[in-house]
Amino acid sequence: MTGAPTGRPPSPARLWGGRFEGGPAQAVRQLSYSVQFDWRLAPYDLLASKAHARVLHRAGLLDDTELERMVDALEILDAQVASGAFRPDLDDEDVHTALERGLLERLGALGGKLRAGRSRNDQVATDLRLYLRDHVRLIVLRLAELEEALVTQATAHEATTAPGFTHLQHAQPVLFAHHLLAYVAMFSRDVSRLRDWDLRAGVSPLGAGALAGSSLPVDPISTAAELGFYAAASNSMDAVSDRDFVAELLFCAALVGVHLSRLGEEVVLWSTREFGWVELDDAFSTGSSIMPQKKNPDVAELARGKAGRIIGHVAGFLATLKGLPLTYNRDLQEDKEPVFDAVDTLLLVLPAVTGMIETMRVHAERLEAEAPVGFSLATDVAEALVRNGVPFRDAHEAVGHLVVWCGANDCDLGDVSDADLARISPHLTPDIRAVLSVHGAVGARRGHGGTAPERVAEQLDAARIEVAAHRAWAGEVGDE
Repeated sequence: MTGAPTGRPPSPARLWGGRFEGGPAQAVRQLSYSVQFDWRLAPYDLLASKAHARVLHRAGLLDDTELERMVDALEILDAQVASGAFRPDLDDEDVHTALERGLLERLGALGGKLRAGRSRNDQVATDLRLYLRDHVRLIVLRLAELEEALVTQATAHEATTAPGFTHLQHAQPVLFAHHLLAYVAMFSRDVSRLRDWDLRAGVSPLGAGALAGSSLPVDPISTAAELGFYAAASNSMDAVSDRDFVAELLFCAALVGVHLSRLGEEVVLWSTREFGWVELDDAFSTGSSIMPQKKNPDVAELARGKAGRIIGHVAGFLATLKGLPLTYNRDLQEDKEPVFDAVDTLLLVLPAVTGMIETMRVHAERLEAEAPVGFSLATDVAEALVRNGVPFRDAHEAVGHLVVWCGANDCDLGDVSDADLARISPHLTPDIRAVLSVHGAVGARRGHGGTAPERVAEQLDAARIEVAAHRAWAGEVGDE
């Protein structure tokens, strides 16, 4: 039960008005408001408040009845926030002000006891860490789904050969699965970075107070454990002023964005008539308002475009941090909008890109036909000469001359007669024809991480294990 209110909340319910005879100017109030974007922290603020109430109880600052009433009121407020029955009003400066008003409305003077031993400085730093740690797990789950879609496509095209590129020029043939798994490797590193980020973000600032800790017998270590943190902050001044975890997450998010952008750029190319490698599903394409024949790869383009938005947040927030003295400064209010937007952007883009990859139809026959184009087997000829004892420098030059000859005579490497091979270079003997096969060239690259079928099969097996591990780490948000 919550009990009846025993007093009236101040109006407006500011958390800092005691030494002021009047309220702030309207312009200052408008500048100071953050509740329009920090309200999403409300469930986490209430979670931390329940833990803080229990700490106050253990410290003898709340009796058993007061604790019960406090926790009941916080639970009811939590449910009303979730349902939308309780919302901030025009006088609420931020999420903390709004929720204290809600508590005072339900508990009267008892609600004011919860503020003991904490400050908005450690409160907001705690709330933000809780929120981001939760949502990073959701991002990891979405990354795992994208990895899974890429692995599924790679499995379907485990034997499909394709051109490999450097400088966007035909370089060497590869298995298309090998190409797709390169993106799985990128996104796997993204997950690794986010999990590593969590180790540093999982430190609780609650108990640091405004900056110097508290003279009250509160226990930050027990609060940290209750809230699922790995540890409590070791320095109260750093605890309230640290936003490294925001800057670091923005960088991690930007790199995910860059990887999505690179994948998006390739899908844009692959879906052109000039490439013709893939056709995108209607559900993940759009049309033109003037050209009825168009089928545009908008998902891929938007993934590419959104990366710039997140990159901008990294630069902007680092500029905010660079000149701040210890400890808390109001500039730190600027931490939330960029990181919220980065999280929202990834959670918006990732499912769309996953759907695009899952449903795209690969034209395997076009890939197979393009694999040997552009003298892509030239390196295999050079390496065959090396196996025959020719120094690579000489082999490289001989094959270069062969490519020039073929270009001038409009023919491919395998079309050159034995006599012409000998005239081009004495190193070019007829036995080089044995390596002028796309499947032979691909199969020969058996080194670790190579594109040979057995190596790609190993990469697929490893990727499936990694994706399962990523899903397991995301764990508790799996049903969201």
